[in-house]
Amino acid sequence: KVTSLDIAQEPYTVRLLQTYLPNTKIPVWLVDSPPHFDRGGNPYIGPDGHDWPDNAARFATFARVAAAVALNQAGLDWQPDVVHCNDWQSGLVPALLSTVTSRPATVFTIHNLAYQGLFPADQFQRLGLPEALWGMDGLEFYGQLSYIKGGLKYADTLSTVSPTYAKEICTPEMGSGLDGVLRSRADRLVGILNGADYSEWDPRHDTYLSHHYSLDAPQGKAGNKSALQRELGLQRDPRVPLIGFIGRLVEQKGVDLLMAVLGNLLQQTTQIVILGSGNKDFEKALTTLAAHYPRRCHVRIGFNETLAHRIEAAADIFVMPSRYEPCGLNQLYSLRYGTPPVVRRTGGLADTVVDISAGLDVATGFVFDDPSPAALLNAVQRAVTLYNDNPQAWLKLMRNGMACDYGWPHSAKAYLELYRQALDHRGQAKSHKAV
Repeated sequence: KVTSLDIAQEPYTVRLLQTYLPNTKIPVWLVDSPPHFDRGGNPYIGPDGHDWPDNAARFATFARVAAAVALNQAGLDWQPDVVHCNDWQSGLVPALLSTVTSRPATVFTIHNLAYQGLFPADQFQRLGLPEALWGMDGLEFYGQLSYIKGGLKYADTLSTVSPTYAKEICTPEMGSGLDGVLRSRADRLVGILNGADYSEWDPRHDTYLSHHYSLDAPQGKAGNKSALQRELGLQRDPRVPLIGFIGRLVEQKGVDLLMAVLGNLLQQTTQIVILGSGNKDFEKALTTLAAHYPRRCHVRIGFNETLAHRIEAAADIFVMPSRYEPCGLNQLYSLRYGTPPVVRRTGGLADTVVDISAGLDVATGFVFDDPSPAALLNAVQRAVTLYNDNPQAWLKLMRNGMACDYGWPHSAKAYLELYRQALDHRGQAKSHKAV
């Protein structure tokens, strides 16, 4: 099904293509604007690794189409009660809708405040955005045009992806220059954890695994470890603690901290498997290290869905030394897969992993505070020591994590309540001033 519509400031017609979510009757509309979106690279950056130079125009068009759908001006004969926007790419939508009296309620979710959609101020005029939206109480941010600020200032309610991250972004240290705006709207800001999709991530029925296992029958985990050791050419020894890492190879993820301690860990009796891509210097250094320890360390650059599942199932310990982590998903997968995580106390990691010091009745992993190699090494060594010295305690720790439920039904209920609040608060967002 195709609908066409004319968008302000666009010299050509934009199409809406309709499809459905797999195995459901839930419609999905795709914005078809070839001059903006029919190109290589990915939606945000080109093949050269740099932002598309016309991103401001691209996502202004996207926002205008979304606003037209929200106002039943797109020929669909349908209007939503709530419009839920995510990150800077849709930040203009609440701002555009705020200029209309009869409109749906708006919710804006921050997944990572560090990415803000900042553009030169002259883009505001060039794009023909409403004059009422400019200024420090609008889309202006230190002389630039800020798309994410459109969501923060104009949405009826705000959310982010963990309770701790919601608090962190209201501080100068983590607020990326927008902490004042967020503090001024703290009464509308909530943190709701992302959920894990247990239909895809559960060792009881994970199609990528050679051995299935569960909370009540965890024995199959050992078979996955042996299979991965064989697959990656690691020494096949069930007693050696296998440490896993999956993620972007960037400083945010604490990869530099991990690299600083790998030499020490590999001098001990451990094995390490790393899957990810990112900073080219990190990629090269990790690949070089793995070449020196071919039976102890394996590094795979890129992403491989099959391998990601097998690492979660095979590893004994999972490391996530992030400097900041709005929510994080791999620690949730690790808990379900009986792979106690070692994490830094930040964002969603702080909300989902309980340190062993809290006692074996409730502990699910190992938590450290200082973003330093020494603190990370201490936490990993605490994990390795417990694994080696107290198998029964380790099994209890595994089972505690596997019993955790961070599935989407819990988060969905919280979002439903947020939507109700957005409907109650509709139209009151602009009364809030930046501080």
